[in-house]
Amino acid sequence: MKLSSKLGIVLASVLIAACAPRNETQYHSISAALNTPEAKEVLNPKVKLYFGTAAPGKVVKENVVSNKKTNTANKTDEKSCQWAFLSAVKQFQDRALREGATKVGNLVSYYQKNTYKSTTQYECHAGNLMSGVALKGDIVK
Repeated sequence: MKLSSKLGIVLASVLIAACAPRNETQYHSISAALNTPEAKEVLNPKVKLYFGTAAPGKVVKENVVSNKKTNTANKTDEKSCQWAFLSAVKQFQDRALREGATKVGNLVSYYQKNTYKSTTQYECHAGNLMSGVALKGDIVK
């Protein structure tokens, strides 16, 4: 086989591998995400969050789901995951305020309807173009 043919095969293989879809499951720190400057800008400190545990009070809406995605352009996986996570948390806080509630409890990761329960980490799926976080929780007064 000629060198140019071998080179063409290698180049085609590299291009195919680079364009192959990626859906990598990652776990990141909840506290690290909540303590970022971005979190301080977008989250409401008046709406308390309870990850993996029930919030005290009366549940007004059960099993609410938020599924947020963000692009990965010019971001590390961790940064894009944090942004998707904060967007999902903010959606919960906004829903709580609309319902006249002050807490969100039983927050768990819920990617593709698979529950990952943790008080310290959330699940994120990072791809070539997008990262996504899904959360499920209860709105509590």
